[in-house]
Amino acid sequence: MDKVLALILGGGQGSRLYPLTSVRSKPAVPVAGKYRLIDIPLSNCINSDILKVYVLTQFNSMSLHKHIRRAYSFDAYRQGFIEILAAEQTRDNPDWYQGTADAVKKSLRYIESNNVDYVIILSGDQLYRMDFREMLRIHKESGADATIASMPVTAEQTKGLGIMRIEPETGQVGGFLEKPKGMEELHGFNTDADWIRSQGVEPRDRQYLASMGIYIFNKSMLIHALSKTEYKDFGKEVFPALIHSKKVHTYVFDGYWEDIGTIRSFFEANLSLAKPNPPFQMFLPDAPIYTNARFLPSTTISGATVSDSLIADGCTIGKGAVIENSVIGVRCQIGENVVIRNSIIMGADFYEHEGDAEDGNPIPLGIGRRSIIENAIIDKNCRIGEEVHIWAQSEGVNVAENEYCQIVDGIVVVKKGNCIPNGWNM
Repeated sequence: MDKVLALILGGGQGSRLYPLTSVRSKPAVPVAGKYRLIDIPLSNCINSDILKVYVLTQFNSMSLHKHIRRAYSFDAYRQGFIEILAAEQTRDNPDWYQGTADAVKKSLRYIESNNVDYVIILSGDQLYRMDFREMLRIHKESGADATIASMPVTAEQTKGLGIMRIEPETGQVGGFLEKPKGMEELHGFNTDADWIRSQGVEPRDRQYLASMGIYIFNKSMLIHALSKTEYKDFGKEVFPALIHSKKVHTYVFDGYWEDIGTIRSFFEANLSLAKPNPPFQMFLPDAPIYTNARFLPSTTISGATVSDSLIADGCTIGKGAVIENSVIGVRCQIGENVVIRNSIIMGADFYEHEGDAEDGNPIPLGIGRRSIIENAIIDKNCRIGEEVHIWAQSEGVNVAENEYCQIVDGIVVVKKGNCIPNGWNM
């Protein structure tokens, strides 16, 4: 695996995850109480013994840079690096990244300077666990120039994904359709069930193979493909061209995978982790998810009722509080008789001691007594006063905004650092 270089794409402006991306990039968005989305692909790389990693960033990257610098460093006895490649203007490339392939193209000089044979390209905003060693084995055994990780999906799930057509005789990718709009476009793209079974996966009613946005390239072929073309995007341009001239195979994956692309998908994926039998385990002994070691104290719970929830480190939960089906992030200060249901409370970046309130703000950091929060996302460092009620009262309201919060995809979102006064009722 020392001949493999990983590139993790930091994504664009993250408009569909706004307002969580108003002050940070998508990979820096907190997940599961104590992690960041970038921890997922980085942990998959480390657990797969891929220790040469570049993270390509462009928008709102300061928070991401700080997290990676604090969380990931190798000692002198373990050779490797995890480095940031921020978008930069040069004489040859005066523009910012114009797409996934363009971002990699503008980083070719860093790829060329590394003594590797393979390049794996990953997204920075997906939730999954994969052993890339197995994908590389399939790539090498098939003699492919490029391999696309895929997963079986139903016809209803194809919307918004890249769908592949497989030639069952050779196992090569014979067609690539980016984000089909209907069943007419999907004609001929269904995959033979027996072929899917031959890959060790039971198809059930899933007859289409969707790209996961995870690619392995032979280094020399990737450099040639990008340096000789003006292609901007892998799904729309690079792969539709490569399948006609190169050997493109697929690695079929059948584990949990979620693209965290919208507020709704982010909300549902987080709350699913709090269930008794979550679809994705944040900790496995042989494949842990790494993050910044904060050295926080244990959480204190005083006479509260907590069910089906994740509680991160360093929290204080007051007497009589009720927390149900929720994710509580680091350093959360939750007052007495607070009710939190079906919500994500991201916590705080710091502790606030008595007399430390910003600008003499009378509302302390955290959630005040007797407040009720339902179906909401409270971003970091928020000050929620006493007896505040936050929930989407109007059925069918998907988008709305006021001076304190927004409704996005039917979910109330309080932006990072907001302050809501005592008694406010949404």
